[in-house]
Amino acid sequence: MQKNIASLKAVALAASLLCALPHGAQAASKDEEITRRHFASLVKGPEPKLAELTMFMTMMPKGGDLHHHYSGALYAEQYLEWVDKEGFCVNKTSYQIDVAKDVAKAEQGKPLAERACLSGQDVMNNNTVLANLLQRWSDKDFHNHSGIQSPPDRQFFDTFAYFNPVASTNAADGLKRLKQRAIQENLSYIETIYEIAPIAQDADFDKKAAAGAVTDADLAALSARLDQNPAFQGWIAAYLDNVKTAGAGIDDADFTLRYQPFALRFLSPSQVFSQIVSSFKLASSSPMIVGANIVGQESVNVAMRDYALHMQMYKFLKAKYPTVKLALHAGELSLGMVEPEGLTFHIKDAIDVAGASRIGHGMDIAHETNPLAIMKKMREKDIAVEVNLSSNDFILGIKGAAHPVTLYRKYGVPYVLSTDDAGVSRNNLSGEYVLYAARYQPDYAEVKKLSYDSIRYSFLADADKQRLLKALALKFGKFEAEIAASQGKPGR
Repeated sequence: MQKNIASLKAVALAASLLCALPHGAQAASKDEEITRRHFASLVKGPEPKLAELTMFMTMMPKGGDLHHHYSGALYAEQYLEWVDKEGFCVNKTSYQIDVAKDVAKAEQGKPLAERACLSGQDVMNNNTVLANLLQRWSDKDFHNHSGIQSPPDRQFFDTFAYFNPVASTNAADGLKRLKQRAIQENLSYIETIYEIAPIAQDADFDKKAAAGAVTDADLAALSARLDQNPAFQGWIAAYLDNVKTAGAGIDDADFTLRYQPFALRFLSPSQVFSQIVSSFKLASSSPMIVGANIVGQESVNVAMRDYALHMQMYKFLKAKYPTVKLALHAGELSLGMVEPEGLTFHIKDAIDVAGASRIGHGMDIAHETNPLAIMKKMREKDIAVEVNLSSNDFILGIKGAAHPVTLYRKYGVPYVLSTDDAGVSRNNLSGEYVLYAARYQPDYAEVKKLSYDSIRYSFLADADKQRLLKALALKFGKFEAEIAASQGKPGR
């Protein structure tokens, strides 16, 4: 009976979503046809019209950004504002944030040239210092200057250590800024990987993990100990309060925000498991927290060594919390980063063992064992890939015809475009759409479908999903009318 009810609900949802399909899936309007032809003129040929394409994509309604790291999405300039708000300062030599407020006060009394630690405003007012800071706090200028620098992957992941001391302050301000920018580029929804999940450590468990002897019974025992840990439970409550207070007033008719807590895959096994436990508890406790994730550079030794154990942890907890959805970073690897064997199973295990509903990055699919079978399963089970063109290019050096989005596109695997860390990459979602259109020359129907799919494959509740899809259809109607009018051929 329950299965029949679930099937009826699925049919009802599918019928309601059909009403919100792009016009091209039913009957194309004249405005849509004009927009289609105009878009085709922008991408055809060896030199896409990038300026017009950028304007087109900025104007075009974009449903959601589903692979979005809160701390990496904020630009460094905002973090400098918070440096001053918190009474911190920035070391003029190392560009690290000094959180000792007495140091900041003492430095303020010195002439600017003699200060070792600068205020955020001091940094903003000094073009040379600001440029040097942005080269450390983001990817800015990496490819257009000859300074001594670390490899791209290290450059990318090292940025977080610079701004992390201030990243978790002023969350309400940060979310408001992200909302403003989203609305400015016609983005309706963000599913942000928000804050690190509450964490604890257990030395006995780590010893067992080091011996390669962790069983489900060990996971159950550690989970029970965490349940009896008042401090750990208090941290979970604090996280829920943070989401509630920082996100107050964010949702409205123009914009919706939801959250994912995350585990850091390069920590000790007990720490990772505690974060996964708290992530599942959080996602089960608030409708604002719609899923769970695991992040961190996948190619470092601990992340590679413990990958199978992490998937076992997710499988164990997924059985306990079957309704919690997972969007796991998996396969953010390229040939040469790790031993070849390390490229053969990450996406498969994220799906088959952990039970992921979406895959973040999915870059090593061509190297996985039996990739055709994996992609067939992803297609049949509607497991979407979160494609991050800018960061994949920067971190892994993969773009154009080498990017596996070409495989997902060919073999019918659903995927969406997303930003990853817009503040670090100094990009936005419109820019990702421009990259996609310029590189792969899709037709307008495909680009429009990507926008709709970013809502369809979100972890939103069904009612919210229907609401945003209907709003998106109205926005596309207005957008296409504007494009048709700009071509002197309005259809209505």
